[in-house]
Amino acid sequence: MAFLRIYDQVANVVKSGGKTRRAAKMNTIRDWHGDIEEFIDAKQIEEKKAWALIEQGYDGSYNGDAYGSVMYQNENLSVRVSDEFMQSALEGGNWWTRAVTTGDKLEKKDAGNLLNKISEGTWVCGDPGVQYDGAIQKWHTCKGTEQIHSTNPCSEYVFLNNTACNLASLNLMRFKREDGGFDVKRFKAAVRVFITAQEILVDNASYPTQPIAENSHIFRTLGLGYANLGSLVMSYGLPYDSDEGRALAGAITSIMTGHAYEQSAELAAAKGAFPGYRDSSCVNVTKPLAKDNVQSMRGVMQLHRDAVEDIQSSKEYGYLKDAARECWDAALAKGDANGYRNAQVSVLAPTGTIAFLMDCDTTGIEPDIALVKYKLLAGGGTLKIVNRTVPDALNRLGYSDDEIKNIVAHVEEFDTIEDVKEDGETRKSGLKPDHLDVFDCAFKPFRGERSIHYMAHLKMMAAAQPFISGAISKTVNLPRECTVEDITDAYVQAWKLGLKCVAIYRDGSKRSQPLNTAKTGEGTEEDSAPAVDERIQELEEQLVGLQKQIDQPLRRRLPETRTAVTHKFDIAGHEGYLTIGLFEDGTPGEMFITMAKEGSTIGGLMDSVAALTSISLQYGVPLDALVRKFSHQRFEPSGFTKNPQIGRASSIIDYVFRWMGSQFIPGFIEKSRGNGSGQQELNIPGLQEQQAKRLNKPVVELPVAGSDGESIAHASTQAHEHSHEGSAISQSVAHFMEDAPTCPTCGNVTVRNGACFKCLNCGESLGCS
Repeated sequence: MAFLRIYDQVANVVKSGGKTRRAAKMNTIRDWHGDIEEFIDAKQIEEKKAWALIEQGYDGSYNGDAYGSVMYQNENLSVRVSDEFMQSALEGGNWWTRAVTTGDKLEKKDAGNLLNKISEGTWVCGDPGVQYDGAIQKWHTCKGTEQIHSTNPCSEYVFLNNTACNLASLNLMRFKREDGGFDVKRFKAAVRVFITAQEILVDNASYPTQPIAENSHIFRTLGLGYANLGSLVMSYGLPYDSDEGRALAGAITSIMTGHAYEQSAELAAAKGAFPGYRDSSCVNVTKPLAKDNVQSMRGVMQLHRDAVEDIQSSKEYGYLKDAARECWDAALAKGDANGYRNAQVSVLAPTGTIAFLMDCDTTGIEPDIALVKYKLLAGGGTLKIVNRTVPDALNRLGYSDDEIKNIVAHVEEFDTIEDVKEDGETRKSGLKPDHLDVFDCAFKPFRGERSIHYMAHLKMMAAAQPFISGAISKTVNLPRECTVEDITDAYVQAWKLGLKCVAIYRDGSKRSQPLNTAKTGEGTEEDSAPAVDERIQELEEQLVGLQKQIDQPLRRRLPETRTAVTHKFDIAGHEGYLTIGLFEDGTPGEMFITMAKEGSTIGGLMDSVAALTSISLQYGVPLDALVRKFSHQRFEPSGFTKNPQIGRASSIIDYVFRWMGSQFIPGFIEKSRGNGSGQQELNIPGLQEQQAKRLNKPVVELPVAGSDGESIAHASTQAHEHSHEGSAISQSVAHFMEDAPTCPTCGNVTVRNGACFKCLNCGESLGCS
């Protein structure tokens, strides 16, 4: 057990995904091991320590201090039980523990008591789980090499030591046709593509150790599986606990693995069988049990084929059983001719996180945990998840659109599809009582009474297990009020059904669990009443505090990391940069104005304006009000800009706020294009005629060039005289305009007037009388 502590701390350092997700490892002990009782008790003792810390005020969340201070939180513990042990436990017989190295008998124990101790540990904290050695070795495709000793942490990959497989999952709902049938052709095509891709990955993947790398190339194990089975069964209007539902699951699983082995045999024809097929030796196995694995592989393939005939008969889904039969016949025939490219091809992984990316409502082979559930995220926070298959199921069951709408609204409001009592009245969901079992879930809803019995979980696993190369990673969920005897019975029934591995979880057995059926409060009404009263008092205190804050301004701050827009501007040679920080919804929340000449008076003024504007925006002043107030403010510097939307600015403030309006106020540019100022034109009589006279001055007619060129010469002479006269005026004025700014009133270029400038167009003086 001392080594387990070391392994646990190593796993604690090696985080999956860097730091947000705990590592996981599987520790398995044989039923005859001398430390078996200490192993069984190990995790529940640590769990009780965590409870004590939580009661003392330590954080009891998934990554909190309470669970972070106790051992074995990075390990899954499982007991590998033999058929002999299980039979002895049922008959009340004795069981001898043995020494690992010599095999000598150590201590006689009661087999039934040992099984009960396993169940007690599971009742307290969910560990240990159970692995059934008889079923594991029976379906082992490479018996010629050695026995299987353990599994991966989630127990779906069951194979030889120092091997690895790459996993993939298919979303079963994607293969449901619009007419309601299951698209076998598309499903088989997807299986072929994934198996081929996974086979390619074997030679292109990286492995943690040299033995794992070598053995993975020798056996080339793959792990194709699926997710969303629970949603598929529900969408057909079938209860998870039904013969029809199990027939559907068994047939689909059989098609997947059968066609995967068929594709593996075709790959073997092109690339050769996996090296371990005809030579059972591998790394770290000094003495294989046989020379090859040909007969072992062939025997397991026949077991798969025989199991097809045991699939529950179904009138509606009989075509799936026929398709499965064809797949296994082809897999056997092609395997006999070519061998197989892969020792294993399928597992049923938990698909916990990836199911969200796959747009699944349920994970792996699981039913939905609840129609409405709340997931605690690893980085903090809660995600509310509502099952989207309910409308499809209701439609399949014959409900009208209005009835479906009302039932879905009931589910979203009360987190259950059952009728709910509220304020002494019964709120009807509108669902017929005969259809309640279609929507039963793994856990009882917080405001409901129904849940799936644990035997339904086991029977669904038993329907799929004969068609899986590895095993099934699935949690058998039991309600909070279940007993230790219920858990013992579940372990016994799982053994009788021929399962390889079983993990059982009693709702609420851990003080922190990632999925819950209610946002707050757990347990019975009696347990939750004090917590509810305490919460009411907290809310009342918060209400008093909020009432005191009613008259106080509320500031909306930007997030620590925010999106921003930077704009460069130039007004009469004065360059600057305008940076606008944005709220999450894309509206402006802060402003920075940086002038090219730092330390200037203008730069300091702009910093102050930007700070005042930022605070105004964060305290809720509408941007439109700020733009209306500060647009067309007139002071230096002013002049023409390089922005085609704002040709001329009467000040930097004018430019900044007009630019803000153009970027963040819809329709601002259109409203401002009328006369450049956004003001309404006045209808002055005779104005247009006067403007036309000034713009359409008479132009001296130019003579048409004649053949002798005289007219051209005469015209050229007159033009030269006029040009010389204009040039003289331009040159005299240009001397005074070399460094002149534009007029702030009319925009014309000014001329020097002593030490200042004046405008020849409107008479405006810039600084002098």
